[in-house]
Amino acid sequence: MSRSAVPVVLVAGYLGSGKTTLLNHLLRRNHGIRIGVVVNDFGAVDIDSMLVAGQVDSMITLGNGCLCCAVDTEDLDEMFGALTATSAAVDAIVVEASGVAEPRTLIRMVVASTDSRIRYGGMVMVVDALHVLESTARHQHLAQHLGLADLVVVNKADAVGPGRIDEVLTLVRDAAPAAPTVVTSHGAVDVSLLLDPPKRPDDEPRQLALDDLLREQDDPHDHLHASYETFSVETSDCLDPRAFFEFLENPPPGLYRSKGFVRFGRGAARFVVQTVGVHIDVETASSRGDTALVFIGSGLDVAAARSRIEAMIRTESATDAESLVVHRFLRTGDR
Repeated sequence: MSRSAVPVVLVAGYLGSGKTTLLNHLLRRNHGIRIGVVVNDFGAVDIDSMLVAGQVDSMITLGNGCLCCAVDTEDLDEMFGALTATSAAVDAIVVEASGVAEPRTLIRMVVASTDSRIRYGGMVMVVDALHVLESTARHQHLAQHLGLADLVVVNKADAVGPGRIDEVLTLVRDAAPAAPTVVTSHGAVDVSLLLDPPKRPDDEPRQLALDDLLREQDDPHDHLHASYETFSVETSDCLDPRAFFEFLENPPPGLYRSKGFVRFGRGAARFVVQTVGVHIDVETASSRGDTALVFIGSGLDVAAARSRIEAMIRTESATDAESLVVHRFLRTGDR
């Protein structure tokens, strides 16, 4: 398999919700992930606080290896191509939706893209705990935008009391009942909730390991971050493909994304599976081996989710009829 497709994460939210604060937090604390940030203008990123290594046209290279790009909607596809080119080789792309395009338009643009170098990485909706109740009352489309979210970040929690947070969470649950929600301040969301660290040259081919995630949680600044849950499942047996994809299409509450390898038959090829929300991306793996999956979310009932996965593990291989479901989700070039 060629280089993995680069996830494109979309960040949206009403004016003043904290989108740019979140972007700057991700850039400063990228944990080795080379991020390409796409904004409407460079003023959105606190470039002055970061060493600027160089600038070419609409792209600025930051000292930590990240890139910042300023583009209009019509240039977005071209910028995705530039960021995924070998010379740039970013690990992830984060797009600030405001000023670039409406959230629904951006989602369609990425999901429908024929560029095999990118994949949809989720819509992150940032809401301002201080003003979101009043804003959604005045602007009904904001609640509709919330319904598009794969992850909701309730920001500025330090500026309000617990009662207000409860009201905001009720609003979010009504508008986006399936979306995991994290509560934080100053846009401080752990990058590991959104993105995977890059593979190192000495890494054996594998998904993001649980140990990697736990190392992130041990960070001395972790108190700044919204919490999340994670669990992993590894087995040398097979999984029931129908049950597996039913789980991915109807994920448990709080599950944001998953990634790893899955095998449905003994001696059969494995598949690389990556999901965010209910968006599922499947490729044929280049190597054979066991099933190894990682699941990440917020407000996730880990025991219940793990039980659903373990219930689909079996010793017998899937039949041809059972395996047909895989082809619904395979990337076109792998069918």
